[in-house]
Amino acid sequence: MEHITLLIGIVIVTALVFDFTNGFHDTANAMATTISTGALGPRVAVAMSAVLNLVGAFLSIEVAKTISGGIIDEGSGIQPEVIFAGLVGAILWNLVTWLAGLPSSSSHALFGGLIGATVVSVGMDGVNGDAVVMKVLIPAVAAPVVAGIATVAATRLTYRLARDRAAEDTAKGYRAGQIASAALVSLAHGTNDAQKTMGVITLALVTGGVIAPDSDPPMWVIVSAGLAIALGTYLGGWRIIRTMGKGITDIQPPQGFAAQTGAATVILASSHIGFALSTTQVCSGAVMGAGVGRKGGVVRWSTAGRMVVAWVLTLPAAGLVAAGAALLAGQGSGGIAAVAVLAVLGCGVIWVLSRRKPVDASNVNAPGAESAEPVGVVTAAVRSVAPPPAGKAASAGSAQPTTVSATAGTDGTRGTDTRNASSPSAPTPAAAGTRSSS
Repeated sequence: MEHITLLIGIVIVTALVFDFTNGFHDTANAMATTISTGALGPRVAVAMSAVLNLVGAFLSIEVAKTISGGIIDEGSGIQPEVIFAGLVGAILWNLVTWLAGLPSSSSHALFGGLIGATVVSVGMDGVNGDAVVMKVLIPAVAAPVVAGIATVAATRLTYRLARDRAAEDTAKGYRAGQIASAALVSLAHGTNDAQKTMGVITLALVTGGVIAPDSDPPMWVIVSAGLAIALGTYLGGWRIIRTMGKGITDIQPPQGFAAQTGAATVILASSHIGFALSTTQVCSGAVMGAGVGRKGGVVRWSTAGRMVVAWVLTLPAAGLVAAGAALLAGQGSGGIAAVAVLAVLGCGVIWVLSRRKPVDASNVNAPGAESAEPVGVVTAAVRSVAPPPAGKAASAGSAQPTTVSATAGTDGTRGTDTRNASSPSAPTPAAAGTRSSS
């Protein structure tokens, strides 16, 4: 470490700042559903996730190798200031999407930033196009789809197995399963995402001549990256936790268990083969799959649509910001200082804006946190063919059907309901739907 220059030191610090933002940006991946269902309290959940993210950082270095020697060509002549510019683009995009409460991909922000800065500095020859397609773009499309389909199947199987049991009898077991599966997602997240920062720091050390090309991340890099992502995770990205836990669909414990188990399986498998996929996209796809898989559960497609737009924009948006930063940083020490100052100012403005409507552990599950979803064509169609799941209300199926009629009074108020006397306690469809979404 005695050969590390001031510029490389700045790059390392910036990379750890990105790792920190990655931590609080992606806390929702593991803990949003666990917090929204009440399986764990908010503070306990993020503390557990932080510890397991730290542990996961030590399990593998395959993704770090993909970053340091796969996407960007180490021998293309890129300099540490290029990596610095790429990190600035990734950090600013992470904060913008955090402010909006959108679970976008920190991984793709990093890739976009590095690619944009490299193209501006040394041209397209500095980017390994095959690696970008095979290890970034294809997993970006396939992983959330695979996780979503797997979770649909797992959710339907879960409800089928418990169809003869009251929800109150199974809730405790499912919540315990949620805690275990959330721990697995946290471990997987540390294994995949902490390695990305390790790879960036390793790339900076290679370009600065500190270590040889194709070197593994030094132990101090692994430790520092693990600590940074764990600290960010502990602080909790409450805005994104609210969106994933309440805004996409109404999660019940069986759905949360199915979603987290499916997501963890996909993430761990991808980490093992070196795919630097987006854990955010995987977990978001799993949550949507859980919403589709439960009868009566409706995905809020407007929120899902905004998320997909953010996913599509992440690579080019972070790349454009990083390209501008690289042009400025290429002007010498003054340019690098200007990029640093502008980055700090940008982060400060975003933080000030976030204080207007703060979201924290005390109000992340507050009533009204759910995103309003207008009943459009898709929502109405799903509701019409997917009745609420069988619970205690299923026992009323043996009773006579309930006849409900509503008449409007002359004053515009709703009239009285007429029910079959043989089933006075049978819930209306609206009431059953409300209960299934609680």
